[in-house]
Amino acid sequence: MKYSFGTKLKQLRKEKKLTQEGLAKAINEKYDTNFSKGMISKWENDREDPRMESLYYIADFFNVSLDEFLELKIKEPSTEYVVGNVNKAIPLYGSIAAGALATVEAVTEKNIQYINLPKIMLGKYASNKNLFALKVNGESMNKVIPNGSYVICKPIDKYEVKDDDIVIFSYDREYSMKRFRLDEENGLLIFSPESSDKRFYDIVIPHDAPNDLKIYAKVIWYAVALD
Repeated sequence: MKYSFGTKLKQLRKEKKLTQEGLAKAINEKYDTNFSKGMISKWENDREDPRMESLYYIADFFNVSLDEFLELKIKEPSTEYVVGNVNKAIPLYGSIAAGALATVEAVTEKNIQYINLPKIMLGKYASNKNLFALKVNGESMNKVIPNGSYVICKPIDKYEVKDDDIVIFSYDREYSMKRFRLDEENGLLIFSPESSDKRFYDIVIPHDAPNDLKIYAKVIWYAVALD
């Protein structure tokens, strides 16, 4: 049997002696989500992949590493490595807003695309199996990462994030990319734009609102076409 995200999810559900409907209900009650039996069925049968936010809830519910789930969620193609073991194929998960918070569409095995990069460009992350790519949509980080760039991201736990990391995060179920800073004195998590457009402003979140905040990854690399 192909060992995939779906088979892992089914295994974990059965270990807890839950039906698909029961699992959906349990996660909804714990995290105030809107999972359904149909969604669980699609995921378990690998007909569709969950969004990053849903994946986070599933990993947390089963107390499983998010990295482990990401590795199973979308397999790299057999053409990942080319002659000389030089290139790495990185899955492209769609676009991320570098402006106001925005929703992110689900990525499935049918519409997944890959970006091939020379491994030397990834430095110490070249052997990391969990990297993924996003296309930047917006101008709020244009001093560092221009609109239209492709960024490579490494999944991290929210407790791993450090001051000045550029992170992919969601708040109140919407997503963005900003520079992170912790204001310990005032108990605030601050996500700042770095833009030539003064209309963009900090997203400030109280430290005691962790259930509404999810930090998924840090940006480790980017590229953009200049013409």
